[in-house]
Amino acid sequence: MRSLRDFALLALPAALVLSGPARADGWGTIKGRVVYGGASVPAPVKADVEKSKDKEFCLKNGPVLLQEWEVNPKNKGVRWVMVWLAKDVDGKADTTAELPVHPSLAAPKTKDVVMDQPCCRFEPHVVGLRVSQNFVGKNSATIQHNMNIIGNSVNQKISKNQLLLPGGTMRVDAARLRPYHIPNIIKCDIHPWMSGRVFVFPHPYFAVTDKDGNFEIKNAPAGKFRLVMLHEGGGWVASRQGKVITIEAGKTKDLGEFKAEK
Repeated sequence: MRSLRDFALLALPAALVLSGPARADGWGTIKGRVVYGGASVPAPVKADVEKSKDKEFCLKNGPVLLQEWEVNPKNKGVRWVMVWLAKDVDGKADTTAELPVHPSLAAPKTKDVVMDQPCCRFEPHVVGLRVSQNFVGKNSATIQHNMNIIGNSVNQKISKNQLLLPGGTMRVDAARLRPYHIPNIIKCDIHPWMSGRVFVFPHPYFAVTDKDGNFEIKNAPAGKFRLVMLHEGGGWVASRQGKVITIEAGKTKDLGEFKAEK
């Protein structure tokens, strides 16, 4: 006759499985493209740097273009759209929910995600972090900049305004960052046309559209999710709750085109 201790030991592996990280029934890839939905592609907008004391430096590589709307005139591709997967909960997108993570993505490739200010613009303009990554602001220019971080409603404690001398850096540790569907805003008060966006996610399934509007998310868990897209100038692409999609194990699914408009 088995003792209570024996039954407890038999139940232990099952309990460990139930309490461990979520698993997926296979992995797939999705890709797509965000294009400008208006009749005519918006022309690039030049930043007003005439009154800046750093005018000569800022214009050394040509006009400084604003980054809110970067649209490829050849194919209408919209750059700097943040695209991510969210759990579908009662018809809504839960951006804070964890998702099963492919073993190859268990740990991020880099501990720090860097946003630089090499020539009077934030580069990259939009970045995404996992909750285990730190945000690092950098100034590789030969002039002074500052980084004014305006935290969203769940990241108010990271708000800070720090002067960055040439070669200077600032840091926000991962322990202080919380995932949310609204980005944290980055500004430079010395050069008021400069702005950037920092998103934080509880998983690695996010991407920023490239100069042609393309995005791709690899090794995502198979199943039903919501694909959410947010653009600084156009707002929510499709809808705030995203688009319901199904990821198929072992397959790459092209989701086609999505339209962003002013």
